Amino acid sequence: MSTHRLAGFERALILRSRLHHAVREFFFTQSYIEVDTPVRIPVPAMEEHIDAEPSGTYYLRTSPELHMKRLVCAGHRRLFQIGPCFRQGERGTRHNPEYTMLEWYHGGEDYTFLIRQTQEMLRFCAQSVFHSTTFQWKGVRCDLRDEWAIYPICDLFRMHAGWDPATHFDADRFEIDLMERIEPALPTHIPVILKDYPIQMGALAKRNQTDPSLAQRWELYLCGVEVANAYTELTDAKEQRQRFETWAQSRSTRGAPVYPLDEAFLMALEDGMPDVAGIAMGMDRLLMLLGGFDSFDDLFPFRNDETRYHK
Repeated sequence: MSTHRLAGFERALILRSRLHHAVREFFFTQSYIEVDTPVRIPVPAMEEHIDAEPSGTYYLRTSPELHMKRLVCAGHRRLFQIGPCFRQGERGTRHNPEYTMLEWYHGGEDYTFLIRQTQEMLRFCAQSVFHSTTFQWKGVRCDLRDEWAIYPICDLFRMHAGWDPATHFDADRFEIDLMERIEPALPTHIPVILKDYPIQMGALAKRNQTDPSLAQRWELYLCGVEVANAYTELTDAKEQRQRFETWAQSRSTRGAPVYPLDEAFLMALEDGMPDVAGIAMGMDRLLMLLGGFDSFDDLFPFRNDETRYHK
């Protein structure tokens, strides 16, 4: 890419810098500490449908989650991190193989606390960087100050897809109906939260105390684009190991790479993790939406270099 072409990314680069600064300012005022955890790791987080990028005999992390939770287990109760993550096979207008993740953990709280805190954080950042809580993306105007819509996701499935994934879970049908029936039906002029996923979609989330078929998980959509994923974190080491083993079996059945279990993380869980709420937010998507950029092509100055060097 020519130097002249790179100059066209000035606005994106400036806004990204200011957005990261605002995030740090928000968390520092709430007594969080910023941490860095390894990017190149011996064992990636085991998830059913996320593939890690190999790096020699190691892997590039798909998430800082397991290392940050080990810090939580060691007694650090308010942590945040802004850093790179990697996933194989993800490229498109809203995906890139390398992307920037904001992740934070707050000890002693649950996923309902994170709704309130995320509202406060996004309003603060939007006001700090753009001097307004209102933004517009692809003709849709959204105000972060408006009341956020919160929907139990199984209610939406019953309403728009005609079945209840909590009682008759079907992974393939869930993903297809989520993309084709649920997400298109969501309002786009206000922030939307989908909460209480079927436990099979709970990943590392704790079960709902009143309905164990559900997980304490929510996802945030802005202008119809998913930008954040939050849990009350699972603290039961035995259940976590069982979930990892189930996903390993599923990956093996599908012919996907099967990763070793992260025994260091499981040992930390066995030693005891306090109640904690955690959330991951895609900073590139957030910048795209708040800044009114059409796609990731407008955010990554060096996005096309990989094709040039691999010809």
